[in-house]
Amino acid sequence: MSILSGKNILLGISAGIAAYKTASLVRLFVKVGANVKVVMTPASKDFVTPLTLSTLSKNPVYSSFTSDKDDNPVWNNHVDIGLWADLMLIAPATANTLSKMANGVCDNLLLATYLSAKCPVYFAPTMDLDMYKHPSTLGSFKVLKNYGNIMIPATSGELASGLVGEGRMAEPEDIVTFIENDILVKLPLRGKKVLITAGPTYEAIDPVRFIGNHSSGKMGYEIAKASANAGAEVILISGPTHETVAHNLITTVPVVSAEEMYIAAHKYYPKTDIAILSAAVADFKPKHVATQKIKKKENTLTIELENTKDILASLGAVKKHQLLVGFALETNNELENAKGKLKAKNLNLIVLNSLNDKGAGFKTETNKVTFIDDKENVHEFQLKSKAHVAADLINEIIKQINA
Repeated sequence: MSILSGKNILLGISAGIAAYKTASLVRLFVKVGANVKVVMTPASKDFVTPLTLSTLSKNPVYSSFTSDKDDNPVWNNHVDIGLWADLMLIAPATANTLSKMANGVCDNLLLATYLSAKCPVYFAPTMDLDMYKHPSTLGSFKVLKNYGNIMIPATSGELASGLVGEGRMAEPEDIVTFIENDILVKLPLRGKKVLITAGPTYEAIDPVRFIGNHSSGKMGYEIAKASANAGAEVILISGPTHETVAHNLITTVPVVSAEEMYIAAHKYYPKTDIAILSAAVADFKPKHVATQKIKKKENTLTIELENTKDILASLGAVKKHQLLVGFALETNNELENAKGKLKAKNLNLIVLNSLNDKGAGFKTETNKVTFIDDKENVHEFQLKSKAHVAADLINEIIKQINA
């Protein structure tokens, strides 16, 4: 999955011949999972039609503050459009539009939206060779970059005039790759390796039956996605679950039992920077596993249980450089029990949640958690979606890393 998946991308199109490439550009953004809206200058519609871009983006295309054809015109709010975007790309960016951007000229919807945007802004210049090298254009590049905008350099090749040289807008595939790489290198967990455990474990009684729990794995999977979206390389060790994830920074290692999860965790832990153990690992397993299905012969069945290995404590015992995070699902004396687990297992942070809180725990879309760090700082959160809980956790980890 691309780092652009789920991002809101606002594409601004100005009047250059390279506007014909924007149909492919929109399609590529949609293909990687982005949400796309398009704002055009009026003159750019001579090069590519709004209908084409609307069809590909599955959103209306904006080119004026109101629709002249509507008897009851609705204002296209440039502020709302600009604030919607996670990133804005102006491509093609002509010399005219770049000059206006650099000097704060606001004579069309695209420029008004640009001035309203609070997100990162990328621009992909396109113009003829002499225009590209002209001092005023070079000055626009410098000013815009000083404003914090990000330039996607033009390439060399045959230009519309017939000349050969610098000034061709980068190809759509290269623009997408440029933005992905630019985002990745700036992400706070870029270069970090994160180990995450998720889901339940199943402890076999016989070839058919097992001891398990109600964990869906959703919390761990959301943490994996949040970690990857922050730039980390993630190893997700997952017990049996219906949850899935597709992200090019996440490698899923499926396991079934606590013993398999223990082995996998210790395999990847030495090269891990951050370990987040959110799995609901069975505390006990049958001491003897039947090789054949147990037949119903008596009214009762006695199964002798023994302890499983404590994965979290075992990682805490060998911890060196790693930041180790555990979870505590409690039903009584919640805070006291979580603090005890934090110390006993040599953790940097523990995430407490209680089955007494409505909407928290297993098989829910939400969770209510409290973070406790190794200095016993306590940060309690309200009920949130598990995706938002995951984002809060990753932000807390980033703070600890940078402290």
